[in-house]
Amino acid sequence: MSTYLIASTPAHGHVVPLVRIARDLLARGHEVSVLTSARYAERVRAAGARFVPLPADADVNLDDADAEFPERVGLRGPAAIRFDMSNLFIRPAASQFAALRAELAGSEVDAVLAEPLFFGAALLARLPREERPAVVALGIFPLGVKSRDTAPFGLGIPPLGGAIGRVRNAALSVLAENVIFGGVQREADAVCRRETGSGLAGFILDWASAADALVQFTVPGFEYPRSDLPDTVHFAGPLTAPAPDTAVPEWWDDLDGTRPVVHVTQGTIANSDFGQLVLPTVAAMAASECLVVVSTGGRARDSLPAELPANVRVAEYLPYDRFLPLVDVMVTNGGYGGVQQALAHAVPLVVAGQTEDKVEVCARVGWSGVGINLKTNRPAAAAVGAAVSRVLSEPSFRARAEALSAELRASSGVDGLSRVLQQMSAREGAR
Repeated sequence: MSTYLIASTPAHGHVVPLVRIARDLLARGHEVSVLTSARYAERVRAAGARFVPLPADADVNLDDADAEFPERVGLRGPAAIRFDMSNLFIRPAASQFAALRAELAGSEVDAVLAEPLFFGAALLARLPREERPAVVALGIFPLGVKSRDTAPFGLGIPPLGGAIGRVRNAALSVLAENVIFGGVQREADAVCRRETGSGLAGFILDWASAADALVQFTVPGFEYPRSDLPDTVHFAGPLTAPAPDTAVPEWWDDLDGTRPVVHVTQGTIANSDFGQLVLPTVAAMAASECLVVVSTGGRARDSLPAELPANVRVAEYLPYDRFLPLVDVMVTNGGYGGVQQALAHAVPLVVAGQTEDKVEVCARVGWSGVGINLKTNRPAAAAVGAAVSRVLSEPSFRARAEALSAELRASSGVDGLSRVLQQMSAREGAR
């Protein structure tokens, strides 16, 4: 039996998969504590883990970041990424680091498991190995490891092969690290130097490649090839969610296979404005033969217009394990988990998301051939309609989704993380 400390930034999309990991480790007989926001204390305890609260100055409400930081509203592209990196992730890092050290001082911990935006773990990883337990990065969004074969993470630029591609990537890396994100890099380096006595070993968004292990929760087929990938990186496959206890809606029998099903969702967080993607999709498909199924991600039905086209069906939540096998195309803003759920069921995609990690998720959808990337947060109805029609009519998208589905279904998920932890424990014992 081992003892693990899991650390997560206070955001729903980060905490939920890490609590899922905690539950699995507990089921294997390990002791698990979770360091995160007090808002998630009951969720952590319900999983059976011990809850450890973040200090107040690190407990930023990332689920409503615009309310917490009104100056964030309206920012797009690199400006939005710079703001978030500085205010949401780097500035809380010193308090996160202090909370980690306080917890480690009071108990024996075999490994700290953290998602890559918990930058307190990046500071911990800079300490000499004899002064800390192993640090394992949990890849719950696209792999950001720097490579000569890829453009810098956060720009949403797919690979370009050959020598020209490598020259482009090198130039973009210099530009990203020294100009576009130069200010936040210097800020992060100063925090690291102040807290640990040494600066960062590289670019802040690449710190996870310097962790003792990085377990990426996807398969190689959904990631850019990297000829220089560190041997500390392990692909485990997606985290499999337990089948939800969600009742089927009253219109469930309409999913009878007589017409194509188009599913549209903006997830459970970025769904305060359905004018971004849901309503353009509804408008685009209003005159089609398709059945359009909207998931509001928990929002009430009255968050949508009272009058919707006759071919539209609405539910707050859907039992994806039963629903996705019936879907012909999924239209989404590019949440990492939802995209992989769709692909696990061989559902091709139309994606439209350019914020947070969604810009990288959407880029991978287009690059891998499993769907169409509209490269915007707010597509026009005509663009959505044309993309859906193309995905429905061109067999290549479904074929690529089926190939990736086979790879995803054959992967190990949390079992892969468990194997990495066992290997690390064996090496520690031998040492």
